[in-house]
Amino acid sequence: MPVHTYTNWNKRSSDLEKQIEPLRKYYFICEGANTETFYFKKLIDLRKNLGIHPLIDIRLWEKTDKDRNISFAKNLVEFANKQKALADNDFDVEHDRMIIVFDGDIFEEKVEGYDKLIEDIEKSDIAAVSNPNFELFLLLHKEGSYEDYIKGREECFLNIVNGKYSYAKDILLKITGMNSKKNPQIGDLAKDIMIAIKQEKYINQDIHNIKGKISSNIGLIIEGIIKDNPHI
Repeated sequence: MPVHTYTNWNKRSSDLEKQIEPLRKYYFICEGANTETFYFKKLIDLRKNLGIHPLIDIRLWEKTDKDRNISFAKNLVEFANKQKALADNDFDVEHDRMIIVFDGDIFEEKVEGYDKLIEDIEKSDIAAVSNPNFELFLLLHKEGSYEDYIKGREECFLNIVNGKYSYAKDILLKITGMNSKKNPQIGDLAKDIMIAIKQEKYINQDIHNIKGKISSNIGLIIEGIIKDNPHI
C-alpha cells in the first residue's frame, strides 16, 4: 500500500445523516513525512469549521513503507502521478486536484531544474512551495509573527547553519515550545490558518520567483480551497 488516504469525509454527526460523495477532492501529498502530516491531518479535521463547501473534500496521501522517505521533489511528483493512476486511490482526473507540497531550500544552493519542475507540476497539478521550509509557513500562524520575527530578518531564514536552514524551525520552537519534526501537536497551528493566510501576503507568494526570497504559497492555496465552489 504505497499511500494511506486520510480524510474525515465519512465522519457523520449522526447515523441519519445522508451519505453523499464529494464533487471535488483536493489531495495533498508532501515531501516531509512528519511535520506536514501533523499539520494537514489537523487541517482536514477542521474542514467544516473553515467553511469549505460541503461538496468539497480535502485529503492527505501519506506515503507508507519504503515510499515513506521519498523526499526529493522530482521523485515526489513521479510518485504522485503513479498514485493518481491507481483506481484504488479514487482520484478523478477530471474534477480532483493534486497539491504537491515541498520545500524550496535545496534549490537555493544545490539543485537545478526548479523552473522545469514547476512547469511540469502545473500542467495538471498544484505546486505548494515554502522557501526555505515548511516551518516558515507554520510560523505565519502565530499572530504578529511577521512583524516580530520575519520583517527585516528575511536573510536569517536563508542562512545555512551546519548544513541546514534551521532559523525558522528554531524560532518556531522558541515561540511554541514544540519540535515541529517530533510533536504532533504542532498540527494544532492549523486552527489559526486564517492568520497564516493574512500574514503570508506580506511575503513572496510567487513560486515562480523564489530564488533568494523567503516564500510560501500554501496559505494562498488553502484560501482558494476555502473559496472554491464546485458548482461554478
